Amino acid sequence: MSAHAPLSLLCLPCAGASAAMYLRWRRFLSPSVRVVPVELPGRGARMGEAFVEDFGALVARICAEQADAMRSDFAIFGHSMGGLLAHGMARRLQAARRPLPRALLVSGCAAPSRRDPSRLDGGEDDASLIAELRKQGGTPQEVFASDELMRITLDTLRADRRVCRSHVDDTAGAPPLPLPVHVFAGRQDDLEASAIAAWSQETADVFTLDWFAGGHFFLRQHETGFLAALARRLSAQTHLHAH
Repeated sequence: MSAHAPLSLLCLPCAGASAAMYLRWRRFLSPSVRVVPVELPGRGARMGEAFVEDFGALVARICAEQADAMRSDFAIFGHSMGGLLAHGMARRLQAARRPLPRALLVSGCAAPSRRDPSRLDGGEDDASLIAELRKQGGTPQEVFASDELMRITLDTLRADRRVCRSHVDDTAGAPPLPLPVHVFAGRQDDLEASAIAAWSQETADVFTLDWFAGGHFFLRQHETGFLAALARRLSAQTHLHAH
């Protein structure tokens, strides 16, 4: 890789959200990283499309749609559900013997082998989902204030919960990923620390785990510190591979 070709960072959103959440990162990350928000069907600029509610089908669709971005140097980042999708993509590329990302980066997400399906047992009615959004703390106040935005968010969240429910960790027999895995987590998130640390078993390469103050959306609450850590992990990759 030439020292000048930027690393494409494919960014996958959390449940209920649009990938537009990542646009602001472009102002903070160095020009050596090209932020590529990966919009999923049914939200943001793709609002008119049907949701894809099956995990495997969604991963296959993302891999097909992002084939161009994955031709040059790239890494994959995902928050929460996005972390699960990012891992699914890396595993799909590995199984297909396609070029792999420089690194897999996940935040606010339990390792696939340690997911707790009972987290999705809550009600699917509006009141239950709104309570969940308030508890997680990542939803802007103006969404709660607007019936239309709330409806869009709840429809998206319902579809995404189906995606998460349909996830099966079928990598038990697969070799670990031959690439670095960098994990970021909030100390006040209600995910178990051991379930986050279990990401170390997914890689045969470098594993890092950075903890931050804050809950599930620590990456917003402490954006400056989080993006500095993200940039540090990414620059380790680019320096490693610059010839």
